[in-house]
Amino acid sequence: MRGYLAEAEKTATNKAQSQHTATALTPKALIVPHAGYRFSGPIAASAYRHLVSRRKEITRVVLLGPSHRVALSGLGASSAEAFETPLGRVPVDRDATKLSLSLSQVSIDDEAHAEEHSLEVQLPFLQILLESFSLVPFSVGDASGEDVAGVLEALWGGDETLIVVSSDLSHYLSYDEARARDADTTRAIEALQPDQLDWESACGRVPARGLLLIAKAKKLAVHTLDVRNSGDTQGGRDRVVGYGAWAFV
Repeated sequence: MRGYLAEAEKTATNKAQSQHTATALTPKALIVPHAGYRFSGPIAASAYRHLVSRRKEITRVVLLGPSHRVALSGLGASSAEAFETPLGRVPVDRDATKLSLSLSQVSIDDEAHAEEHSLEVQLPFLQILLESFSLVPFSVGDASGEDVAGVLEALWGGDETLIVVSSDLSHYLSYDEARARDADTTRAIEALQPDQLDWESACGRVPARGLLLIAKAKKLAVHTLDVRNSGDTQGGRDRVVGYGAWAFV
């Protein structure tokens, strides 16, 4: 992860110098991919590098990703005390979880978290970049964008809270088809149009829809940071998976 972050910072700095633009944002929310690091790590790093200046400020991360393995109604919270990676333990914010459980669309569903990678792959980036933080994890199943937006509204907080939506983009199209499909998805995200995200757009379309709804309501600006696919980062171009990174400021 550190290598991906260093390369993302170097690329952004070189681009900013050539275009005479700023290199850093202060995001309230991010959309980042969740494939294996060698596939999507460079794209995720292009978003996470913007957290460097907020290392001490961010103390709570609300993390949402799609439920890949378990059929789930609504949003599944976790009863765990902490999530653990090789970099250490991240405590779960029990008070925030309790607050979310007051909403009808949220329930405890540990099975949905047991083998779910979309959330866990984000933690090492956060552990490297943030000094100390607690986690509010949600595995998102059969829900509406409004369901997700309601949870985000309840947990929005202030500068101490970062929201992260974990999602890959198109799956198993040819390289050129993926680029076209992911360009459509990018336009929908930039325009804050959640209804334009469908099952072909992104596996995390439901949490992304919720983020777009609340971002529009709160008048956040969207910055597209990186959109590529596995044909750019690793592997062939016959069947690729798309990845994108966006910051909401």
